[in-house]
Amino acid sequence: MIPRKTHFASEITPELHGREVVVAGWVWEVRDLGRVKFVVLRDREGFVQLTFKAGRTPDGLISEASRLNKEDVIVVRGIVEASKIAKLGVEVFPLEMWVLARARALPVDLWEGTSDLPTRLRHRAADLKSPRNLAVFTTASEILRAIREVLYAHRFVEVFTPKIIATSTEGGAELFTVLYFDRVAYLAQSPQLYKEQLTASLERVFEIAPAYRAERHNTDYHLNEFISVDGEGAFMDYNDVMDLLEDVMRSIASVVASRRDRLERVGIKPTLERVEKIPRVDYDEAVDRLRALGYDVKWGDDLTVDMQKALSKYYGPLYFIINFPASLRPFYTKRIDDDQRKTESYDLILDGIEIVSGATRIHRREDLEREMRERGLDPAAFESHLSVFDWGMPPHAGFGMGFNRLLMSLLGLKNVREAVLYPRDRYRLEP
Repeated sequence: MIPRKTHFASEITPELHGREVVVAGWVWEVRDLGRVKFVVLRDREGFVQLTFKAGRTPDGLISEASRLNKEDVIVVRGIVEASKIAKLGVEVFPLEMWVLARARALPVDLWEGTSDLPTRLRHRAADLKSPRNLAVFTTASEILRAIREVLYAHRFVEVFTPKIIATSTEGGAELFTVLYFDRVAYLAQSPQLYKEQLTASLERVFEIAPAYRAERHNTDYHLNEFISVDGEGAFMDYNDVMDLLEDVMRSIASVVASRRDRLERVGIKPTLERVEKIPRVDYDEAVDRLRALGYDVKWGDDLTVDMQKALSKYYGPLYFIINFPASLRPFYTKRIDDDQRKTESYDLILDGIEIVSGATRIHRREDLEREMRERGLDPAAFESHLSVFDWGMPPHAGFGMGFNRLLMSLLGLKNVREAVLYPRDRYRLEP
């Protein structure tokens, strides 16, 4: 009978000297020095050295170790020994070993990192075995946990909204169509309208789920399916939400700091050291600053990644741009009372990339219908949403965070596809 795994590689420490353990994972390396054979085992958490030594290890195990190939799946029961010689400061001397699966040569290079990104994505399940990817996606999991904990601490309720919808969330045409029995439906761009409606009952809600946009982009930071972290709060405005996001980003920075050693061992240098007060830069100020830097930007223009990176030299790697022109924001964004050209809105920029966008929302039906008409939208198409505003809609504000972009920017990855397990873009539908 094969014993159950008792420890991950990261838990095999010198403090376990003399203890019996069971480790399981994949063969990373085999070194044959004659009477001593070293097998480096890799699992999700790191590496552990297995030492097969003549005179100490059963003979059958030594010969079996000689037949191991990279990425064979093994389980080993053995004794832990602290070691000043072993690279990791500790090793395991096997007593028994089970080979559960043999591996053929991989289609990607995990060891030297020579495979290009298209090859890696084409064989993603194999590519995800690399220590770099393991560090990225275990860190991603911890970041998601931190986000949830902050939102729960602020009395938000986690929800799940439909991803098959009858009409556009934001009034645009960038939708994927779905044949829904005998009618056409769409994949949701965001949970925007649902989360707004939920503020009239649950008050503060958040959702972490896929979103879909049929944009024909082919850039390093656009995807057609991505993970969106969305929040909406009743009796809040955009300043309250930015305060909340500061707490979220502080917690995220703390997670990254706690994992910095592991990340740096695989060549990842996080862009964010710590978070204190995040600068809030008025859109007008940003435009003036960019003009002074020589950029050809007019009031009302959207800002490019290059422009946002240039602003980082003045405001640091993490900053808000606030009070965007109404023409740049969705129809449900509240205008500033004493300057109707502008809105109570913001983007959160990290390393030049917009990772969060949000605003105070319009909570009166007549104002919302007027905005729709001004943008060429038919309020009748949104009647199921607008009717909610007849039943006591509170003032509210919220945010939408592109989680994959956050991960890309936070870890200094070159392409957002590196921050997705199985990316979906304009040309990639498998694996």
